[in-house]
Amino acid sequence: MFTGIIESTGKITSIIKDKSNIHITMKSDIANQLKVDQSVAHNGVCLTVVDVRKDNSSYTVTAIDETLAKTNFKSLKVTDIINLERAMKLGDRLDGHIVQGHVDQTGKCINIKNENGSWIFTFEYDSSTQNITIEKGSITINGVSLTVINSLKNEFSVAIIPYTYSHTNFGELKINNAVNLEFDIIGKYVARITTLK
Repeated sequence: MFTGIIESTGKITSIIKDKSNIHITMKSDIANQLKVDQSVAHNGVCLTVVDVRKDNSSYTVTAIDETLAKTNFKSLKVTDIINLERAMKLGDRLDGHIVQGHVDQTGKCINIKNENGSWIFTFEYDSSTQNITIEKGSITINGVSLTVINSLKNEFSVAIIPYTYSHTNFGELKINNAVNLEFDIIGKYVARITTLK
């Protein structure tokens, strides 16, 4: 379980294909706090640490075929910057919202507007999946917990403050880039219940 509050970023140093899986190694300042079997959200995708380098400067996770099919991981490349969040601790404040680390689908950045001190990012997604957004509702984009503005049937916008822009990979995001989307868990249950009636 995660909160969508990004702790750090990591830089991919190696991607090794192994049958239908990939092993991703990244350098990060939280690597020295990780151990094998821990869950870490990578751009919103919950992955298990499978190796930590002896010098504690980097670690490796494995993404399986299912993950590659449903996320933007199929387009990852060496030197990409990844948003990182370790699993939340019981008793901590829930500063973002309840995030599972289970990406529902990808979306595409279709507009970036500089608001003279902040940014409005607009994304589109395939609404035939029954996923929805609502004004002032929560959405997770590449693991970042954000509030929806301008909610439409198959697109929505979010406002990004300077801190988020500089401490996550939003500063690297460009128009047409794919992002991982995890929709609000409560909204998903409500949408599912209405389709069963």
